[in-house]
Amino acid sequence: MKPIIRIDPRNSESRYISYVVGFVLSILTTLAAYLIVVKHLWPMQTLVYIVLGVAVVQLVVQLVFFLHIGRGSKWKFITFAFAVLVVLIVVVGSIWIMNHLNYSMMRMSPDQMKLYMHQNEGI
Repeated sequence: MKPIIRIDPRNSESRYISYVVGFVLSILTTLAAYLIVVKHLWPMQTLVYIVLGVAVVQLVVQLVFFLHIGRGSKWKFITFAFAVLVVLIVVVGSIWIMNHLNYSMMRMSPDQMKLYMHQNEGI
């Protein structure tokens, strides 16, 4: 009787190759963004969009090769999408609140602002 050979996919060589490819692609995208900015290849406005594009490519590389989003269970993607939604709510809400506070305080002179803050301290 022949022994049954089982291959554990968690320890397979292809898994490690995926990490190495992801690492190399991450390094390449980082170096690309760095060199594009340092060499001043395009005008500043164009550079911003190019670096944002490279950042999105690096995000996709890291999601696919390190977090394995898109492979296997759809729950990984749903969890990731929910986390992104929560972060967006926190960031957009914080910016909205700060803009509202800035708008409300801009009608005052610096001395009036200090007096207002001192009077309302501890609320």
